Amino acid sequence: MIHEFKNIVESNNQANKEGYKTVLATVVALDGSSYRRPGVQMLIWENGKFTGAVSGGCVEKEIKRQAATVFSSGTPKIMTYDGRFRLGCEGVLYILIEPFKPSQEFLEVFAATIKNRKGFSLSSYYNKKDGVDNNYGTLCFIDKKTFSIQGKQINTTSLLEFTQEMAPSNKLLLIGAEHDAVQLCSFATALGWDVTIITSPLEEKDILDFPGAKNLIAVEPEMLSTENIDTHTAVMLMTHSYAKDLKYLLTISTTSPMYLGTLGPLKRREKLLHDFMEYKPDADLDFMENIHGPAGLDIGAETPQEIAISIMAEILAVVRDRKPIMLKDKVKGIHQ
Repeated sequence: MIHEFKNIVESNNQANKEGYKTVLATVVALDGSSYRRPGVQMLIWENGKFTGAVSGGCVEKEIKRQAATVFSSGTPKIMTYDGRFRLGCEGVLYILIEPFKPSQEFLEVFAATIKNRKGFSLSSYYNKKDGVDNNYGTLCFIDKKTFSIQGKQINTTSLLEFTQEMAPSNKLLLIGAEHDAVQLCSFATALGWDVTIITSPLEEKDILDFPGAKNLIAVEPEMLSTENIDTHTAVMLMTHSYAKDLKYLLTISTTSPMYLGTLGPLKRREKLLHDFMEYKPDADLDFMENIHGPAGLDIGAETPQEIAISIMAEILAVVRDRKPIMLKDKVKGIHQ
């Protein structure tokens, strides 16, 4: 996922500042089942530190051990890890381990891509067997430019290819700045979402009140800019003021967020929609049907933290087009 790769790049930059080399481990293929699917990555520092994980914790130790030869030789390798005898996941992982030496141009282009919330793709080239090969490696494709994360050219002829598309980071717009918004901000940022807080200028809130938030905008509903609300944005109305919720809802009515939630009971939602239609009788039907209220899944949530989990769970279910059920009741595989 894009936020995990962003963390890897940032970790590499810090390692370089401290004088350490790094290598990147990518799960490029899987036979059977495993904790995570192909594409998951981790960065290993020369001093043993690492960023990210490819499993629940068992595989990482072996990857760190195997990475030692990549640090010493500079040659990429494929390692296999048979979890059937050690993890109980009934799967065999094929993991590409390669030096991570992106160019300065890549770092600059990548930073601009993240800032502008654009996507890119990664393609890893390998053979499905243990061994080393100077042509194993990963290429990053951004804005019609190709970068080798090893900082050198590789010949991909006759090699297997694993490609993953990195969609722009998801964004959560929290309209409201009470205690429950702090909790929702915390869980969203832990999941790698970019969080923006919208609050009234009269509330005198500070971005430091919301750990992890990327932006805080103090603005009245009528003056809120909606140009950055796109199809990778979820919006949560939680001002705890009916009048303010209605005004903000009217302001964002021309946008198409991937999720729009409101707090409060069903009667409040019905009244909100009724009054909304009084002001916007020609409102887009898709916008209306995308309003989730009360927001969240029924997990028996009581505390602000539990309610935040409930709301984020529903957002993920909507964004990924899933109907939530207990995994024990699922007939197909977990990731299917």
